[in-house]
Amino acid sequence: MTKVVIDGQEIDVPPEYTLLQACEAAGAEIPRFCFHERLSIAGNCRMCLIEVKGGPPKPVASCAQNVRDLRPGPNGEPPQMFTKSPMVKKAREGVMEFLLINHPLDCPICDQGGECDLQDQAMAYGVDHTRYHENKRAVEDKYIGALVKTSMNRCIQCTRCIRFSAEVAGVSELGAIGRGEDMEITTYLEAAMTSELQSNVVDLCPVGALTSKPYAFAARPWELSKTPSVDVMDALGSAIRVDARGREVMRILPRTNDDINEEWISDKTRHVVDGLRTQRLDQPYVRENGRLRPATWKEAFATIAAKMRGASPSRVGALAGQLAAVEDMFALKGMMTTLGVKNIDARYPGSPLHPKHGRGSYIFNSTIAGIEQADAIMLIGTNPRKEAPVLNARIRKRWRQGNLLVGLVGEQADLTYTYNYLGAGPDSLAQFVDHAPAKAQKPMFIVGQGALNRADGAAILAQLAKAAKSLGVIKDGWNGFNILHTEASLVGALDIGFVPGEGGLDTGAMLKANALDVLFLLGVDEVDVPAGAFVVYVGTHGDRGAHRADVILPGAAYTEKSATYVNTEGRVQLATRAAFPPGDAREDWAILRALSEALGAKLPYDSLPGLRQALYAAHPHLARIDQIAPGAAADVEKLSSLGGTVEKSALVSPVSDFYFTNPIARASAVMAECSALAKAAAQKLTLTAAE
Repeated sequence: MTKVVIDGQEIDVPPEYTLLQACEAAGAEIPRFCFHERLSIAGNCRMCLIEVKGGPPKPVASCAQNVRDLRPGPNGEPPQMFTKSPMVKKAREGVMEFLLINHPLDCPICDQGGECDLQDQAMAYGVDHTRYHENKRAVEDKYIGALVKTSMNRCIQCTRCIRFSAEVAGVSELGAIGRGEDMEITTYLEAAMTSELQSNVVDLCPVGALTSKPYAFAARPWELSKTPSVDVMDALGSAIRVDARGREVMRILPRTNDDINEEWISDKTRHVVDGLRTQRLDQPYVRENGRLRPATWKEAFATIAAKMRGASPSRVGALAGQLAAVEDMFALKGMMTTLGVKNIDARYPGSPLHPKHGRGSYIFNSTIAGIEQADAIMLIGTNPRKEAPVLNARIRKRWRQGNLLVGLVGEQADLTYTYNYLGAGPDSLAQFVDHAPAKAQKPMFIVGQGALNRADGAAILAQLAKAAKSLGVIKDGWNGFNILHTEASLVGALDIGFVPGEGGLDTGAMLKANALDVLFLLGVDEVDVPAGAFVVYVGTHGDRGAHRADVILPGAAYTEKSATYVNTEGRVQLATRAAFPPGDAREDWAILRALSEALGAKLPYDSLPGLRQALYAAHPHLARIDQIAPGAAADVEKLSSLGGTVEKSALVSPVSDFYFTNPIARASAVMAECSALAKAAAQKLTLTAAE
């Protein structure tokens, strides 16, 4: 630690701290535009100027100099810095005056208004007049895709967007052309950006140069109610803030959570908002003479009850979809158990994951933040850039630090970092185990659903469990055996045992022709239900599940209910209601509670607190919000006993189109445009490669 004196206050700070960090540690407020904690230092806005005693007779850019570079006083006194001296005040006013020379007076029509760093800092550190009356420069707006709107007259060349795209997103598509007053930020050929994280530049932009194109002119920040929640577009559970006006969700923004998403979210998480408004189910429907007609709740329940009266429990089943909350699945499981039904499941056909093996067999054991400790990562049957872009950015962050060996078995893809491609099929993995390189200190397996959702999923999982032990992936103080899920609901489903009971049918068996008479779908839209079964669909959108349904019961989306989700690392998270469901739609657990009474299997709770009390009594770890109940290394070793023969077919990621993975995304016009752009870019790349 190094002693420094800041505004007369003596503190100890690490020598690698920048002067800006040291000043903030002392409680001083330092304005900045180009500096950002998660990006490299550019030092080009000069707003963070401070005075250093004994240094040069001019202000110093505090973001670009380290504490270790300061000289002590003539008698060995600690270095002194001043953040409020007349020199500093005059320097900041001068910098602000320069920044505003060319900045347009767009504040009344700018989407950044009310959240603009330039506005705030001009009020705090600027002056009330200008000495410049020359014409302002004009810059043409650039097209950089369907998500980010440009107003380049406002740009102050802080280069945050350039550094983010190159360093975090790993797609060097933004850059600067020209010099001095002619400098412009652009994608060079004005092509659409291809990163799944591109919209984070809107949050990074300190002015209104880059704003959200789908949100343009939609609302002002002071009109919105702001609700902290969690994302369910993938299994990471990124921290988000849902901004709503009245009953309508207007936008979704990231919240900082260093354990999961730092402060980034994917484009799907951010821009799926319009999908929450379109193709919604807002009243019950009953199929008569081959056509769905609107019905009352009483009619819908009576129709289901009539069908259930003639059905044997062995011919009834229930499936839970990828966006189902823990409370909803617990209620559905409770209703099925009361009815004597053992055919329940939430897994894809072929998945060998099962709670009987222990929690460590199906979670991301090293935790997401633990990626930064790894020195070797093997990706098996996964494309993390499509399945979990924020996690992929975490892997890239570790890769940029150096001394990381990455291997891949499965589909080849541009993951934004270099890796050793070992092959497409499981046989490549067997060869790697036999001829593994020198053992790393903290190696890690990241096993994707592309390796598990197959007929030989159990055999692959057993092979990986054996390899994890022999290669040191599991050792004292380190468990690097990680399952990367693609569904927000699956870890929670496994935690509460939403799997077939003794002698019950799994997902694959239930989806065979004539296997069931009645099938309950809780937001299931990713599988094809064969003809023959009477289908009851509880969900939010008119997607594949609703098209197949005989009775539709409209549910609430993740922004419209207070619900528990468990992310891929086993962290229990709470999503908070930000709006209300449309029309007659209700929360899923409440629908199931009312339905259970109509079926003569009344659930023993009448409220959400009552349901949670029963849930926590059965599964105490789910009461510990934002905590992880760790899995044991012995759980992974149990997987070694799984039998089966490994096939030679290639491992394929379950996510073929990043923008169309769930019914909310498929209902979004913005996601449809992004999907079309991504396909066009991929086709262009293929044609270029062929030439």
